[in-house]
Order: sequence, then structure tokens, then C-alpha cells
Amino acid sequence: MALISKIRKNSWVLVVLIGLGLAGFIIMDMTSGQQSVFGSSQFTVGEIDGQKLDWNQFNRVEQVLYGNSGGEVFSRRKQLWDYFVEEAVVQEEAEALGLGVSKAELLDLQFGTNPSPVIRQRFTDPNTRQINFQQLNQIKTAIENGTFTDPQMRAFWSHQEKEIMKERLQSKINGMVTKAIYTPTWMAEMGHQEQSVSIDMAYVKIPFDEVDNTEVTLSDEDYENYLEQNRARYFQEEETRKVEYAVFDVIPTVKDSAGLRNKIAGLIPEFEAAENDSAFVERNYGAINGFYLSKEDLSPVVADTAFSIPVGSVYGPYIDQGAYQAMKVLARATMADSADTRHILINADTPQNFAAAKNTIDSLDNLLASGVATFDSLAIKFSQDPGSASKGGKYENVTPNQFVPEYNEVLFVTGQIGQRYKVRSSFGWHLIEVLRRSASTTERVKTAYIQERIVPSEDTQNDVYERALAFVGKNRKLEEMRQSADSEGLEVEISNSLKKNDFAIGSLGAGQASRDIVRWAFNANKGEVSPEIYAFQDPVDYYTNKYVLAALRSVQSAGLPSVDNIKDEIEQLVINEKKGAVISQKIQGTDLASIAASFSAQVDTASNVTFGAAFVPSLGIEPRVIGKAFTMEEGQVSGPVVGKAGVYVVKVIRKPDAGQATNIPQLRRNISAPIRSQVPAQLIQAMKKNADIEDNRSRFY
Repeated sequence: MALISKIRKNSWVLVVLIGLGLAGFIIMDMTSGQQSVFGSSQFTVGEIDGQKLDWNQFNRVEQVLYGNSGGEVFSRRKQLWDYFVEEAVVQEEAEALGLGVSKAELLDLQFGTNPSPVIRQRFTDPNTRQINFQQLNQIKTAIENGTFTDPQMRAFWSHQEKEIMKERLQSKINGMVTKAIYTPTWMAEMGHQEQSVSIDMAYVKIPFDEVDNTEVTLSDEDYENYLEQNRARYFQEEETRKVEYAVFDVIPTVKDSAGLRNKIAGLIPEFEAAENDSAFVERNYGAINGFYLSKEDLSPVVADTAFSIPVGSVYGPYIDQGAYQAMKVLARATMADSADTRHILINADTPQNFAAAKNTIDSLDNLLASGVATFDSLAIKFSQDPGSASKGGKYENVTPNQFVPEYNEVLFVTGQIGQRYKVRSSFGWHLIEVLRRSASTTERVKTAYIQERIVPSEDTQNDVYERALAFVGKNRKLEEMRQSADSEGLEVEISNSLKKNDFAIGSLGAGQASRDIVRWAFNANKGEVSPEIYAFQDPVDYYTNKYVLAALRSVQSAGLPSVDNIKDEIEQLVINEKKGAVISQKIQGTDLASIAASFSAQVDTASNVTFGAAFVPSLGIEPRVIGKAFTMEEGQVSGPVVGKAGVYVVKVIRKPDAGQATNIPQLRRNISAPIRSQVPAQLIQAMKKNADIEDNRSRFY
């Protein structure tokens, strides 16, 4: 009772506690979940000028465009992100300018005679390089008739319409900017001077090596001054990080190699006795070369052997292209080096089509046999080979292996001149006639192979993993990792500057493991070693070919990099600047011969040098030197000019007068053209740079 009485007296405390609890729940609900009342979102991939991009939308579009097609997933996600960003900024700019795409315009861009580049890219036949208007018309008809019901195709087409509108609006904006570019008369006249004048000059080059590195001392201020002077080159828009990584390569052992060799050796007797070579090599992951190859076409490892052992025998095991192989000689023939032929092709791609194609070929052969029609006329009318139908089915000077193996066999091995042959290939059914064979011949051979790639066994991969595991357990700091790697003979590499959404690292290349290292690096502290061991796969044989340990080397905020983070990269450049100042102080007078003699150098010349020349023979790439020379008059000598490879003193020997510009309109066009051509690429980048973009992709991928 006393307790209840006490609670009643202090009931206000209980009310406050309950109120705080309820408020806590409300605030938590307001600020969490997929979308809070304050606008935050756990599922927001990014935000472009206030327009949120939801992860579900991003993922849905990725599935629509790519599905489970495989390929390099990180590159396509970057392309998709760039599309969403560009669409947002283009739409915003178009609305401000009053631009749009009407329904009639959109329809014409999809199905008209001059379709959008988006349609051209996706509906152009790679063989004929022609737009497949038949397929487009079928899609248009299905949309109009309401039979365009495939959900995946409808989603794809709906997104494609957005891509088309984005491309069209961007094209309109580009057009407006391009037409607004104007070259004033004074600039045209200056351009005339730059384009018309070429000068001859003499110069002395004193290389930076003239001053020993020990003669210059560098301070942090020197580095900072250099960075400030070259601000545009080194300024970073976003934070970057560098990692150091040690690589444990997984290499096949002697035991692994011997086991693979023995496996091939054990199959050779069965390979030699096999009556069905195709079935045997298929069971054992081999291959049959359907063509007859000359000695030059074969690998040098077996070229001589293939022409010396009996047909039906097997040679091996031998090593070629990273695999143990065994080769069986299936056939050998002396073949003409060229031939003339003609054929009629009826295409087929299903069992029913092949049966129908065979019936057509039989009927055409009967017509030829009865003399009712000529081969030329039937080929022109019925052949579905666009390369020969209009020529009566004829091909001249065909070389071995130019056609599919079945055609090649008849044309160069089994067929008789003047006879017709009915042959099935991957294209359909052919009616073939051999017209001529050359007198010159070459001996050729047809072979089959079985092979085992020389790759590490699972035991070897596990052993290397255990080594890496022990290594990372003992080395939890970057300096420890460096020292241990040095004692174990491991090379520690330094990555390029990584951004938070990067997915490729130096020699490691692109992929999920590289992406995982980047994600870890942006959540780690400087000097920390990742507890995870990153496994990289061989791109051909799909085994783990290396285990990688990573440590965070540096963190660089947006802006100019700190001296500590970039010193290694710019040290020699800063040294050259200091050496340039030292050499410049030592140069006395304006006589080139005297200057050259005092530095044991020589006087060189450069002729017909233009202002826009990127490279000048004997001089090299020295824009400062060329720029200085064009500011001088004929006979004038420059002061010291610090260039890329040394310090220069220049004398202008010849500088003719360009004369008065006579065709200003043409000069305007010449100067404006290269600038206008850069608008499509540069304008969208400028628009993106000026947009307020929040990129959260690294949270999800």
C-alpha cells in the first residue's frame, strides 16, 4: 500500500517516462524505414538536384536492360547511373528552356525512316549494318493492336522511350549551344596569325641532369607551391584513398602438373582406339578441328609431327598454350590452293526448317538434272546467300577453310569438278557444284585434341590460402605487413587513387574482389590491414589464382592533395622546377654559342615550327618554349625558359609576317568547328558538374 501511495504522489514522473517512450518510438519511425517524414531514405541510391533515385527503381531498370546476361556488372551499373544523372539534368534544363518531345516526334524516332540513335544501336543487323525495320514494324503493329503483352518486353520498351526522349532533348540543347558559338573578328585574325606563320629558331638546351639532386633541397612549401601553381591538374572533386596490397599467387605445383600429365597419358590408348572421335573428345573436353590445316596453320609444337605420324595415331602428352595435350591425326590430304564454285543455299535453323530446306534442294536438283532450268537462274531466284545469289551462286578463287567445314570438304577433298552435291551445314542445305581447282597444291591435315589445363589443384589453392591466413593473422598494421612481405619475398603494390564507387585496382583489374577491397578501404582507418583475404579468379579457367591482403595507405579529402599523399608522384617534377631555377641563375648573356659552351651543350635549330605544334623534331614536347618563341620578334633572344626536359634559351631566326586575313568568314568556321564538335561531350559534363549530386551507390554495391 505504501508503494502504491508513493506512486500516486509522484504520478507525474510516470506520465513523463511514458511520454518520452512514445516520443522515442514516433521519432524512430519518422527517421527510419524506407522513407521518413524528413525525406531521408535507406533505399536512396542517389539524389540529383533534389530528385531522388530509389534503389528499387535502379535495380528494376538494370534487370529490364540486362537481366541475367552476365558480363561486367560494375561497368553496366556505372553506365546506368550516368544515364539517370544525365536524364535528370537534361530534363531540368529542357524544362527551363521550354523544350520537349511530342508524341508524334517520339513515334517517328522509334519507327520512322530516320530513327533515334538508341534504335539504331539496338536494331541494326551486325551483318548487313542495316536497321531491321521489319522487326520495328512488327513491334509497332503489336503495340497498336494491343498484342504487345510480354511484361518484360513492355518494361524494356517503356524504359527505351525514356532513353530516346533523353537523347533527343540532349541533342536539341547541344544544337542550341553549338549554334550560339561565335568567333569574333579579332579572334579570327589571331587564328590567321597562328595558322599561317611558321618560324625557324635556334636554341640551347641545358638538361636538368646538369644539376645533381644533392644540390637541391625540398621543403613542404616547395611541394605546396607546385601544387598551387598546377591546381587544375591535381585538384580532386571527391575523396580518394590508396591501398597497398600483397599478393599470394596460386601456382601449380610439380605434383599438380604430374597428375594432369598422367591423366592425359592415361586417355591416349582409348583416344587412339576410338571409332567415334567426336563423342570421345566431347566426353573429355577436347575439340575437333573441322578444317584441313597446313603446317603453317598448326602450332609449332606439333606442326612437324602432324605430317609424319600415321593417320589415326595419337601424339602426346605435350605442353602447348598452358595445357597438357594429345593430338590425333584424323585425315591428311593434298589440296588445291584455290577453287571456283557455285551453290544454292536454303537457310534453316530448326528441324522442321532443315527438312523443308532439304525438300527444296532436292526439287532444284531435279530441275537441273532434267535440263528445265540453269544453275544461274535458280541461284538468282532461290538462293538465300546474299553474297553470291545475284552472281548466279558463284564464288571465285576460294581458298581452303574460307567456307564452313562441310562445304570445304566437298570443294577441296571429296567433290569432283562439274558434279553437284547436296550438303547440310550450320546455315542450312546447300546445292554445291565444283567448277575449278588450281594446279598449285598444299598438303593439309585434320586433327582432334584432348587437353588438361595446367592449373593448381584444390589442395594447392588451400595451402596458399592457409599461408595468407597465417600472414594476415600476424600483421595487423601496414608497416608490419610491409616488413613481413619483404622477409617472405612478397611484393607490396600501391593502388591508384581510388574513389568510393571504383571497382578496379591496378594490376588486380576489375571485379567483385577489387570492389570489396574498395568498399573496405572507405570504412577503414589509415594504416589498418583488412582482416579479410580477397580471392581473385582466373578469367579463363575460373580457379582462384591469387589471394590478396590489403591495407589502407592514405586518405585524401576532396580538394588539393596533401604533400604527404602525393609527394612520391610529384617529387621529380618539383626537383626539376628547383633545378630549373638553379640553372637559370647560372646562365649569363644572350649569345647562344657562349651559353652552350659554358654548359658543354650545343646550339640546335628547329625549322618551320607552328604555334599549334604538339611535337617538334629534335625539340620534343615543349609547349612553354614554343609559346615563348612566338611572343618574340625576329633576331630576339629569350631569357631562360624552364621546360619539361631542361632549361632553354631561344633565338628566333626567321619569323615572316602572316599578312592580312582575307577570308574572315572561312576563318571563323575553321576556328569554331573543333569547338562545336566538343559540345556533345563537354556540355553534359559541365551540366553534371553544376548539378547538386549525392551519390550513395557505394552503400548498395
